Amino acid sequence: MSDPIKHRKKPWFQPERAHKYYKITGFYNFVVDSIKKSMPPVIIVVALLVLFHFFVMPINEALQLAVDELPDAGVLAFFYLSETALGLIPPELFIAWAGETATPILNLSLIALFSYLGGFTAYWIGRRALKIPSLHNYLEVKMAKQLVMARKWGGILIAVGAMLPLPFAMASLVAGMLKYPVKSWAVVGLLRFVRFAIYGAAIFSVV
Repeated sequence: MSDPIKHRKKPWFQPERAHKYYKITGFYNFVVDSIKKSMPPVIIVVALLVLFHFFVMPINEALQLAVDELPDAGVLAFFYLSETALGLIPPELFIAWAGETATPILNLSLIALFSYLGGFTAYWIGRRALKIPSLHNYLEVKMAKQLVMARKWGGILIAVGAMLPLPFAMASLVAGMLKYPVKSWAVVGLLRFVRFAIYGAAIFSVV
């Protein structure tokens, strides 16, 4: 008679084995290195926003003014530029704006689309940046290991940027600079629509 314990199926996901695998393959180091490399431009933009906030106009007032004064097409264009340029302006502001318009579902869908396209633009900016000889040599020589890791693990970083309150454009820019496959980016980036659907449902219920 066979022992039922021996034939018991192991769970498909085993945290300890996964942790050991990620550690051995260098996944954790890749994530940390990617975050470090994405921080300098973020810090610069944040510093500029702080200066604008204290010496020109409070950020909240400036954003509210832009949303109130611009027509729908202007708001969408402004959002697209924001999602292309590091994506530091909270998308939730624009989701709330969509909820106040005459066609909330349409505008929410357009916001999600422009966010996706903004990330796609950021991705190609990263790819085009490789045309700069000094940057290309730096990536090919000093970041050869990271290029290999990006092709293997880059999808996780893009998924995190797409679903969580992190700059999606920055994740896409880094993916482009590290030559993450465009087809893979296009598929993983679709999670951006899921995020906007979830956030839209939550925000529409309170606005």
